[in-house]
Amino acid sequence: MNPLLNRRTFLSDSACGLSGIALASLLQESGLLGASPIRPKIDSGQPFAPRDTHFSGRAKNVLVIFCSGACSHVDTFEFKPELLKRHGQPMPGAEGLKTFQGDQGNLTRSPWEFHPRGQSGKMVSNLVPMLGDMADEMCFVHSLTGKTNTHGPGENFMSTGYTLDGFPSMGAWVTWALGSENSNLPAYVAIPDPRGTPQSSVNNWGPGFLPAAFQGTDFNATKPLRNLDRPVGVDAKTDRATRGFLQRLNERHLAHYPGDSQLAARISSYELAAKMQLSVPEVSDLSTEPQSIVKMYGADDATNPLKASFAKNCILARRLIEKGVRFVQLFNGAYQTGGEGVSNWDGHKKIVEQYSKHGPVLDQPAAALLRDLKQRGLLKDTLVVWCTEFGRMPTFQKGASGRDHNPDGFTGWLAGAGVKKGFSYGATDAFGWKAAENVSTIYDFHATILHLLGLDHKRLTYYHNGFERRLTDVHGHVIQDVLA
Repeated sequence: MNPLLNRRTFLSDSACGLSGIALASLLQESGLLGASPIRPKIDSGQPFAPRDTHFSGRAKNVLVIFCSGACSHVDTFEFKPELLKRHGQPMPGAEGLKTFQGDQGNLTRSPWEFHPRGQSGKMVSNLVPMLGDMADEMCFVHSLTGKTNTHGPGENFMSTGYTLDGFPSMGAWVTWALGSENSNLPAYVAIPDPRGTPQSSVNNWGPGFLPAAFQGTDFNATKPLRNLDRPVGVDAKTDRATRGFLQRLNERHLAHYPGDSQLAARISSYELAAKMQLSVPEVSDLSTEPQSIVKMYGADDATNPLKASFAKNCILARRLIEKGVRFVQLFNGAYQTGGEGVSNWDGHKKIVEQYSKHGPVLDQPAAALLRDLKQRGLLKDTLVVWCTEFGRMPTFQKGASGRDHNPDGFTGWLAGAGVKKGFSYGATDAFGWKAAENVSTIYDFHATILHLLGLDHKRLTYYHNGFERRLTDVHGHVIQDVLA
């Protein structure tokens, strides 16, 4: 008889299997099998109501400045003297190296000079001099590493922790966990670049498998929220009366179906949409800003309309943070076919020409945003995150005057609530090719952001298709050295 079909063997194996399941259950209950999930308790009628943190956090809000297109770290925030010394020479250990777009040429110094900035003396490029002036507020992580050298998956990875589509964004995780301090505005707002969306588009602010309510609401200073205005021919009084009547009908309908969470959530979303008819135009109306603020951001720069438009988005971002919006994601750079490097930071072919146009679009408005948050006292509770999907090579591509994709070592920085000021953590090698000192992953970056909000990245999970999913997957640790 086949021993696999033996009754005694079957019963014995079954008993062992059941005992193993029982042991796993006991270990889980005792907290010995691993961290147990902490899921937010969400009132479906008030899905964005503020919720408790896991522990006391330093930040209440997050503002992400995402430079789409892969901004070069060796031309902005990471100074490499060896590139000056070995300019035009082959990179040691990289003979025959092929990267995303093929063969690599020789080491190439940055076309922009680096100078020490502020009391910290941080070396920052002349490409972003005004951001350099704010270096004493920044906490640099120079040793980030990614998992892909392709823009779309790279944006996904930075925004969601996964290279594939369909996973929740940082903002979705945060607002699912914490709700918002403002009941009249979305908990999560994405502000696309004036020229369009990043390459991975709405994946950057999507909810993935989390409830759809936690998707980012996207609008910017020049393109208001869609379908917000009253229909033509309907005056304000009639509109208010209609919304009041609809609210009473919804309340009566809900009373007939107590406990129906989906119905309650749908009604709540309608009510938020009605509130936004008043709140969004108010927060988007930049005409109330003092001229001195408009000038500080560069929003009045008639010589550079792209900079002026991005500056208006930066002012909008500050106003949203000021109103208590939990998570704001501000994009600098958009994906446009045929517009390589001019519309975003994808500097493959003519990096001097491309970055010389794009650098000024970012520099003054983003620096003013950081300065404005500080002078209003908002940096005490706001974590500012500057990031990009990956870095650039220290070499120029063969046959081109630009740098190829490099996920093996690049820079991000934090500022504001809970992080050290004028501090640098980690480094790439002497040329800026690979992370070499205190190597960090995007999972670590995400874990640190959640920690600063008072969230344990290992315990903030959502059960989906048989897995306890989290922003950091099964990886990541908090970068303790950057915490103030």
